[in-house]
Amino acid sequence: MTFEPTVLVTSQTAAEIHLAGEVDEVFASTQEGLRSRIVESIRLMAASAGEPVTATVVDGATRWALVVSPDGSFTEATASATEVVAEPIAAAAPAADAVPAPVAAASPAAGESDAAPISAVPVTAAPSAAAAAESAPATTAVAVTDGPLRSGGTRREGAQRTPAQRATPTVDDLLNSRADRARPRATEGWRGAVRRLTGGAISPRPGKAEQSRLDRERLVQRRLDAPRTIVVLNPKGGAHKTTSTLLLAATFGTQRGGATLAWDNNETRGTLGWRAQNAPHHRTAVDLLEDLDRFATPDRASLAALDTYVRTQVDARFDVLASDEDAAASSTIDATAFDRLHDVLSRYYRLLIVDTGNNMRASNWVAAVAAADQLVIVSTVREDTAASAAWLLDGLREKGFDHKIDEAVTILAAPSTKPDRKLAERLERHFSQVTAEVVHVPFDAALVDGGPIDFDALSPETRDAWLTVAASIARRL
Repeated sequence: MTFEPTVLVTSQTAAEIHLAGEVDEVFASTQEGLRSRIVESIRLMAASAGEPVTATVVDGATRWALVVSPDGSFTEATASATEVVAEPIAAAAPAADAVPAPVAAASPAAGESDAAPISAVPVTAAPSAAAAAESAPATTAVAVTDGPLRSGGTRREGAQRTPAQRATPTVDDLLNSRADRARPRATEGWRGAVRRLTGGAISPRPGKAEQSRLDRERLVQRRLDAPRTIVVLNPKGGAHKTTSTLLLAATFGTQRGGATLAWDNNETRGTLGWRAQNAPHHRTAVDLLEDLDRFATPDRASLAALDTYVRTQVDARFDVLASDEDAAASSTIDATAFDRLHDVLSRYYRLLIVDTGNNMRASNWVAAVAAADQLVIVSTVREDTAASAAWLLDGLREKGFDHKIDEAVTILAAPSTKPDRKLAERLERHFSQVTAEVVHVPFDAALVDGGPIDFDALSPETRDAWLTVAASIARRL
């Protein structure tokens, strides 16, 4: 592979290495540190190529060649003295107590190029003429600009340095190196393949698709200044509410590292607990409500104590609070019960994603909408479920929830591998006018059987679509 990098020095402590249309940024806290990092980047390319690599360094109006060998030795070749003097140079004014040292340029041997390594290392005081005559051969003084890469001759990084060159690392160097490692690097497609083949010597930025995914992940991972409640709505059964609740919880859980709860707020029985992965107990929101007093104060309970009431989804890193599953029970969850549960659960979870029932007149249903920081309207691409969702939005506006509807996100789920395209377009047109955003999610055969959801079985397209949904929601939290 041919390496012909160009180094663009953007400031005294930053530079860009351009290679094959990709840009790698380099940072340091000092000029010497920046030079060392640039040389090391070129050395990695040389080591990968098995031969010296010549980089073109551009610093303002000046440019020169930097030749780096695989062992780390390097040479900076410049134009002749007359050419350098004639070349326009944008040089910063030196400090009052610092003068540029004379540059030692060895006379070229016959047949050799006029170009020779040059040096412009600032020193604290100018050496005497006698000392200069004793320590160097015939010299030619050349006016050059100081810069992070201007060093003398050919040497290795471990060679003896002048006091001006010896810059010990600081905490800024440590922190900057961490930020440089955190810079997004391609892991997919041909860019990721190049990075792996060169052992990281060439590390392109992610392509458009990968960068889009990284941007959405950052949105989902953004810091929240308080607990947030997301409520999933559609008063019709089979509208994809429970599936949406679980997939949202799984997406937020895996991206944020836990502290996410999927909560079935049906007044009697829902199916969220059935569709979650198995748990070692069958306690529900009703059981938690009965023992809620033990969680009233932090010194009497902990998140670990909730494990006997919620069902941990280990791989997807979220918990499930199921609704009542006792067919013979007569208890229900009302608005007061919801508010009590919500108050306690908000102390232990950053995100509460609430699955709702089909009765929009139930007091706990209304209480959930009132507590919501973000509403999510769900519908399959079917006329009946979409009409139910539209009816719901009209009713919520009449109840005074206009602002929450204006900020709501609508999910349109494909009911088959070939959904009605014209209907999908018509539904998107309607819901995009009454809610903030409409997101489509594809059909996935792994969700059809109605049993516990195996998140690992979901297709990459499904995962990506739900990441888009989660990012749309997170943007508004």
